[in-house]
Amino acid sequence: MNAIEQVRFARVVRPMKTLFATSLGRKSAATSVLVKVTLDSGAVGVGEAPTSFALKHETVPAIARVLRAVRGELIDLSIEDYAGKVTELRRRFPAFRMTVSGLEVALFRAWLADRGVSELEHWGGRTRKIETDITIPFIRDEEMLTNWLTRAVRTGFGSYKVKVSGNPLVDVKLVRTVRDFLHGHLSGHALKQSALGGHPSEDGAPSAHASKDSVTRGNPPTIRLDGNQGFREETYMRMIDLLDRNRIGIELFEQPLRKDDHVGLRNIRKRSPVPVILDETVCDSADCRRAIEEGLGDGVNIKIAKSGIADSAAIIDMAERAGLKLMIGCMTETMVGLSAGICMAAGTGAFDFVDLDSIHFLFHKAREGNITIAGPQYVL
Repeated sequence: MNAIEQVRFARVVRPMKTLFATSLGRKSAATSVLVKVTLDSGAVGVGEAPTSFALKHETVPAIARVLRAVRGELIDLSIEDYAGKVTELRRRFPAFRMTVSGLEVALFRAWLADRGVSELEHWGGRTRKIETDITIPFIRDEEMLTNWLTRAVRTGFGSYKVKVSGNPLVDVKLVRTVRDFLHGHLSGHALKQSALGGHPSEDGAPSAHASKDSVTRGNPPTIRLDGNQGFREETYMRMIDLLDRNRIGIELFEQPLRKDDHVGLRNIRKRSPVPVILDETVCDSADCRRAIEEGLGDGVNIKIAKSGIADSAAIIDMAERAGLKLMIGCMTETMVGLSAGICMAAGTGAFDFVDLDSIHFLFHKAREGNITIAGPQYVL
């Protein structure tokens, strides 16, 4: 029996390249608690419990209190029993989703390491390369917005997820600015890169890791919107009308209404010309089952930071059987947490939309562990 020998955790703060702003708040640094589990066999697993606007009570001190409370129970526990322990902890600490998820990822990785199995293999090993979109925060400062868009274009992103506030007039102006910038700059940028014969890297130089779906190959940029629960049913439909009047095409609209506004979500799903993707409404498999039964959305955004390993796998299965679209997302995480989503996305090959961009908001290396960051792509 390989047992848990040690559980350690520490706070980490990473400055962000730009202000990260949504309808729920704003931040200039990513703050998380990293968790490390060591087995008596020497196997190690690490996970991350980020902080978030959506779950404001999960502060660093609160996360630390929960981890201290359960650490003694984990010592000497067989790693083969970790999943049952996580289920128990979720019942005991229902308000601490991200805390338990960060611990679950560390335990899961220690279990895999003890067996000599990689995360990619565990999830099926479908592909070794995925491509993410990039988030455009709700920034009204023109210079700051332009700087971030310029950086994103130079990095080679083809899909842009714009954070909107719930005020249709303000939001359409922001989305129109983003749309006009992308169309104006990408057309000239594509011609320049074509002449250079390469795909742009983050510093603007050609990269050898070209994507067949790259905007620099002539495809127009894709725009997605994320409401972060800022809209009501009426303002959402007003937003859709204004987008149409301004001839702004979007691929999807993520969580426009409050997570518990089931009546509104059902209504807009019936009327919306674009897919409505549920984020905060679906945090676990029970939420997903309810969303499917009530017809609340066209798809689900899975975040391992909020749902953990077991429930994320269950949501994938339920959503696929129900014919829902699948998106994989992240919080403002370091590569410790983000890599769990990258491995799941590449390993399962199950996701229609990939939104795993948090590392691009942080100062980072071109390679983290077994993952190379090549523009908008992750290569395992």
